[in-house]
Amino acid sequence: MADADTPRTSPMLLPDAIHSAVRPGTALLRLATTHTREGVLDGAWWPRSRDVESELPALIGALTEHLGPITRVALDASAWNGLPARLVVDDRVVHLDTDPVGDDTVLITRGDKDHFALLVVPPGTTPDAARAAMARAVRADNVTSAAEILVAPGPAPESGQGEPA
Repeated sequence: MADADTPRTSPMLLPDAIHSAVRPGTALLRLATTHTREGVLDGAWWPRSRDVESELPALIGALTEHLGPITRVALDASAWNGLPARLVVDDRVVHLDTDPVGDDTVLITRGDKDHFALLVVPPGTTPDAARAAMARAVRADNVTSAAEILVAPGPAPESGQGEPA
């Protein structure tokens, strides 16, 4: 397909049918692009389900490409369907901690002490609300907690536009 034939979309927007548009095993992830890490969150993740063993490998793989090897992931066990003590992703062991960090946050550890906090957008979130939450989470000046971002009202639906299928 030539460049002229490639549909152009804004880099800030996700397609409305994002969970079906992106192939399974691909993480829906946004990371902050600032080097200062002054915001409350370092990124946002929108999993398709609450099945840790099917969702985390794609997230860990994507984060490893950008951050280097991931050693630990802390999740709230009550928010996920089963939480093993560890996963093997790309021949590396990643330890899973069952800290009550809240179902709206996942804590990622690179190396021994370098931590990254990601907003977890609930799997059933509408695309508009997910876009808004993910965009807010990665803003360098964000001082809003993950829980507050998720309860903030999303953008108003455009007139004449129906609910996504």
